[in-house]
Amino acid sequence: MLGHPLRSSVVRSRGVLGLGNNFTSFHISSPFSFARHAVKNMSSVSIPPPECLKKRLVVPQRHMFGPGPSNVPPRILQAGAQPVIGHMHPETFEIMADIKRGLQYLFQTQNRMTLAVSGTGHSAMECAIFNTVEPGDGVLVAVNGVWGERAADMAERIGARVNTVVAPPGGYLTNADIEKALSRHKPVLFFLAHGESSTGVLHPLDGIGELCHKYNCLFLVDSVASIGGTPLYMDQQGIDILYTGSQKVLNAPPGTAPISFSERACYKVFNRTGKPVSFFLDLSWLANYWGCDDKPARVYHHTGPVTAFYSLRESLAVLAEEGLENSWERHKKAAEYFHAGLESMGLKLFVKEKHARLPTVTTIVAPHGYDWKEITSYIMKTHNLEISGGLGPSVGLVLRVGLMGCNSSKANVDMVLAALRDALKHCHRSKV
Repeated sequence: MLGHPLRSSVVRSRGVLGLGNNFTSFHISSPFSFARHAVKNMSSVSIPPPECLKKRLVVPQRHMFGPGPSNVPPRILQAGAQPVIGHMHPETFEIMADIKRGLQYLFQTQNRMTLAVSGTGHSAMECAIFNTVEPGDGVLVAVNGVWGERAADMAERIGARVNTVVAPPGGYLTNADIEKALSRHKPVLFFLAHGESSTGVLHPLDGIGELCHKYNCLFLVDSVASIGGTPLYMDQQGIDILYTGSQKVLNAPPGTAPISFSERACYKVFNRTGKPVSFFLDLSWLANYWGCDDKPARVYHHTGPVTAFYSLRESLAVLAEEGLENSWERHKKAAEYFHAGLESMGLKLFVKEKHARLPTVTTIVAPHGYDWKEITSYIMKTHNLEISGGLGPSVGLVLRVGLMGCNSSKANVDMVLAALRDALKHCHRSKV
């Protein structure tokens, strides 16, 4: 009868264990005595438990009036605190189906390939680019702020031939500008940020989808800072790929990134010559997990963030109860009220044309003679309220105030205006 493999190999070994030039004789009679011997001679852990983790977690309550994330209402927080269930359980699939229908409403699309990527808006941006673009493909990027710059960077990383068309600071591109670039570069994909949160520009969309299709190009739109706060119609406006994030107008915690692909986009994705560079963002896998393909069973791809799904579903429920058109109108009125209040204080708006101002994120020209960092720090310390400076090309040029979702109200506008008045009164102003 054969003995235990470890016992049969070790019992006969009476010899030496080499440790450099030192040798220690040993004899072990069983695997269990081997374990006891190891534990007995193991030194204690050298890294002690951190003292900070012995304290109770305390997170301050703040007015999140920067460009994101926005405040999360109690209803959505409570939804996220529901019990964890399996990411492949039928109840989770039901929640995901609810999310899909809510996103189709939010995006105003009938696209079957509508889902939420596990990650922030950057993950959806990469999902869109990595799935549709192959090495050597041409990509045209509209740069009207930092998000165009990042889209170009992502496309370059996977070997695309990237060209850019750059909008003036605080401005936007005309359809003629875009058609000229499409005709010249003949890209397979054109990227545009609808709501450019770094500059506060709301870029017009009408007619661009038609131009892209005229030149056999897919139209990719970033709506992270705009969706839900201003009119957008994915199908009617000929958008092939549209994505957003959960943490802005939707008022859900960061961590899920809704995205939708048209039939034209899906044809390009599923007729690639090679696999996408990212397994995690491979649309063929994500489509199956979200029930967007024709396969009868779902196959494990990754562990979906189920509690984030709860929050996203609840945020979409809140939006559905208010209604998209009511949400658009509320954000429009709050923004106009805010802009009028800023101008009455003598402050200037970075985006000159009113129709091109993003109603969710306002960019204020940094007041002359002030250090913008001192202003934002003072407001945070004194008023427990977050606003921010510029990002990317707008650093040092602007202050950014985001009033998104539940934060978009006249009462919150008054709170921000009062904080700004106080900051301008007490912060140091250079006479130069």
